[in-house]
Amino acid sequence: MNRRNFFSGAATAVAAASVSRVALAALPEPAMQSSADTAPPLHPPTGRPYNPVVTLNGWTAPWRMNAGVKEFHLVAEPVVREVAPGFMVNMWGYNGQSPGPTIEVVEGDRVRIFVTNRLPEHTTIHWHGQRLPNGMDGVGGLTQPAIQPGKTFVYEFVARRPGTFMYHPHADEMVQMAMGMMGLWITHPKAAHPHIAKVQRDYAFLLNAFDVEPGSMTPKVNTMLDHNIWCWNSRVFPAISPLVARQGERVRMRIGNLTMTNHPIHIHGHEFEVTGTDGGPVPKSARWPEVTTDVAVGQMRQVEFIADELGDWALHCHKSHHTMGAMGHDVPTMIGVDHRGLVGKIQKIVPDYMVMGERGMADMGAMEMPLPDNTFPMMTGTGPFGPLEMGGMFTTLKVRADQPAGDYRDPGDFKQPAGMVAYEWQGAPASTPRPARADTPGTAPGAASARKPAASGHQH
Repeated sequence: MNRRNFFSGAATAVAAASVSRVALAALPEPAMQSSADTAPPLHPPTGRPYNPVVTLNGWTAPWRMNAGVKEFHLVAEPVVREVAPGFMVNMWGYNGQSPGPTIEVVEGDRVRIFVTNRLPEHTTIHWHGQRLPNGMDGVGGLTQPAIQPGKTFVYEFVARRPGTFMYHPHADEMVQMAMGMMGLWITHPKAAHPHIAKVQRDYAFLLNAFDVEPGSMTPKVNTMLDHNIWCWNSRVFPAISPLVARQGERVRMRIGNLTMTNHPIHIHGHEFEVTGTDGGPVPKSARWPEVTTDVAVGQMRQVEFIADELGDWALHCHKSHHTMGAMGHDVPTMIGVDHRGLVGKIQKIVPDYMVMGERGMADMGAMEMPLPDNTFPMMTGTGPFGPLEMGGMFTTLKVRADQPAGDYRDPGDFKQPAGMVAYEWQGAPASTPRPARADTPGTAPGAASARKPAASGHQH
């Protein structure tokens, strides 16, 4: 990442003292990001202290302090996002990436955000969920004029309440959000809060989706619900980073949904509580244990749990199609159809023809076949016991007893204790299932039947 004139690390105080008034009167240089890896947490070099978040496959924007105001610079621009290794998508985003950088501030901070438009059309930014002056709300035509290409606008307000928020355009929203323009905003509490616990791991990510035809690079912006690339922070499994934790740590996940449908987010091996929404912290008396919470369109959910069970635990959307990779929605279901003897004949006419789903879609997990350029498989990923048959909105929570505090590196596959893995039964086989039905439904002796009543000839 190129931070340019932004400051970080131990040299911050010295560097900040040397910045002239002329420099502070100029636009702050935007920090740019080209990597799709998960960046380490950005511990605040200036301003009020806070416990930083980790954005899955994302990063936090640095800032400069100018007369007590935190100044950020966002650049709206076309980007190329690595959605998975070898799979690149043309998107629109901020500061080199989609989603844009996470903005982290503290309750009570005065924030000034410079927004430069390098898109081919006008834009704005709406600060989703924030309490702020009406003229800073970012709705083009209603609360402000649109930001024309090449222009820079300034938003300034006080972060009035702690919570998990988002930012996204409110100008040609269908196109710009469908192209990936969005980002996270985290406001940390300025002091101890009765409904906000201290956590050792604080993760954040957005749910987003795109319709990218196999072999292409640009999303189809007119698609409403028929998406085929289901992402967390514009990444798909197995390219989504795992969440890691030391056993016994309290973990927070902040999840925002900017897709066109809801997502029931489910975690294995643990229970959690919803501790906050984009409306603010949830009082303890209003919480209950869950393993799945539905995140509807335009909502934020903040969940917390104790990572007390060792292992590699699945974490995913529970809509089964959302844990699949690129797929064609017009492919017929052929389960149970015998293709023997047909495939070779068809391939003489259509060389690329393949059988899909004769026994079920799991065949796709191990099938080797040529794919169009810039496309990733429908099912992919390999674990210690074989193919995972997953894609899209799926990753893992990796809990280890020896994971150092503050270490976010992937610890690798979990080594199962001896005798603690499901195993194949070696005793007498199960009873043979009954043979497949051979008669026509409704003709077996004693089968229920129905018939249409004969016409009575009377009119009513």
